[in-house]
Amino acid sequence: MAFTCTIPATPTVQQDDDDIRITRWDFVPGAVTGWHSHGWPYFVVMLTDAVMRVHDGTNVTDIPRKAGDSYMRAAGVQHDVMNGGDAPMAFIEIELKRIPAAFAGL
Repeated sequence: MAFTCTIPATPTVQQDDDDIRITRWDFVPGAVTGWHSHGWPYFVVMLTDAVMRVHDGTNVTDIPRKAGDSYMRAAGVQHDVMNGGDAPMAFIEIELKRIPAAFAGL
C-alpha cells in the first residue's frame, strides 16, 4: 500500500557492487519513495533533521529524526517513506548484499 502522492523522492546510487549498495535519497516536502521492499539488511544515516512518515501497509507513523541519527532494518521490510515535514529531507541508505571478504574474519 503506497501513499497517494505523485512527487517521487530522488535516489542517487553512489556505489553498487557485489557486496553493497549505497544510495543517497533526497525528498522535497511530501515526496515519497513509493511502495517497495528490501532484499537485504540495510542501514540508514540521516543527513537532515526530518519527519519521516512511514506507511507499513497498515499503519502510518511519523518518526522525528535528527541529522546524524541512524538505524538498521532486516531484509524483507516492505514500506513507503514520505517526507512528512516542511523542509527537504535526505538520508544515506546502505544495503548489505553480502559480507565483503575483507571483513569476513572480523
